[in-house]
Amino acid sequence: MLQRDNGIDARRLAVDRLADIFQIDPDTLSERFLRNAPALASDAAFRAVERAGLLVADIDAVVVSTCTGYLCPGLSGYVVERLGLRPNVQAYDLVGQGCAAALPNMQMGRALLLGGDCRHVLSVCVEVSSAAMYLDDDPGVLISACLFGDGAGAAVLSREPRSDGRSIEWTDNTSLVLPEHRRALRFESRAGMLRNILTKEVPGLAASNALAVLNTVLDRARVTLSDVNTWIMHAGGRDVLQAIETRFELTKPDLRYSAEMLREYGNLSSAFVYFVLQAALADEAPDGWWWLSSFGAGFSCHGALLKVG
Repeated sequence: MLQRDNGIDARRLAVDRLADIFQIDPDTLSERFLRNAPALASDAAFRAVERAGLLVADIDAVVVSTCTGYLCPGLSGYVVERLGLRPNVQAYDLVGQGCAAALPNMQMGRALLLGGDCRHVLSVCVEVSSAAMYLDDDPGVLISACLFGDGAGAAVLSREPRSDGRSIEWTDNTSLVLPEHRRALRFESRAGMLRNILTKEVPGLAASNALAVLNTVLDRARVTLSDVNTWIMHAGGRDVLQAIETRFELTKPDLRYSAEMLREYGNLSSAFVYFVLQAALADEAPDGWWWLSSFGAGFSCHGALLKVG
């Protein structure tokens, strides 16, 4: 299984030497997260603010998500410090949502914008999967070790669109949370370390629930599946992408941005969909309806319909 093409050619890991990844003990992994998560999150956040044509003083709130480590005070404070955000910025930390976290993060940002107190919200997801490394003879654990990479993604959500460049309008969204499938995909704590539980149920769960979320939003918006011209999907892995392609009745080109990012970076967990979105924008994917979806631990699934123009 591990010797076949798994859809991944390269990954980035926050270690000085590859051999360091096999140094697995609670203190080493905690220090790896503390050293790298604030830096990765802040670098991604700064680039997002810069690309949005804003100053850091324009940011009214920051929402940071992660599942691969724990800090108290949380990562949001490190981002505030490193970027030099205003002392009265609203700062929130979301944890424990796994690969699905990007959409709940953005949903919270959208709520802050709609509440009227914020004009610009910084959305950040960061994962140091090398700080959640665990090895034993369980097939799911071994596959996880071959799938996940380190990285961070960020975006600025604004109440008003930019006057220049393309606009991305969040039109509608919905979510599913299915606790009865909690054991299919999760972390457990063992020997003071995070151990990833990955089961054979995941591709089927991801595809069926992602389709249910999509159909709910499309029906409300009176948009058909054929109207969606760009797919910004969390990949999960090769088998997950294949299950989505089959269940949605899509083609490989429809999911090319997810497949390309998976091949280049591996599964970046919550940060992944930011990379897919950036790839679609860099490729000048056509204007119109775009679908953004993430899924993961919980078992949870989220989706948002975007109008790009």
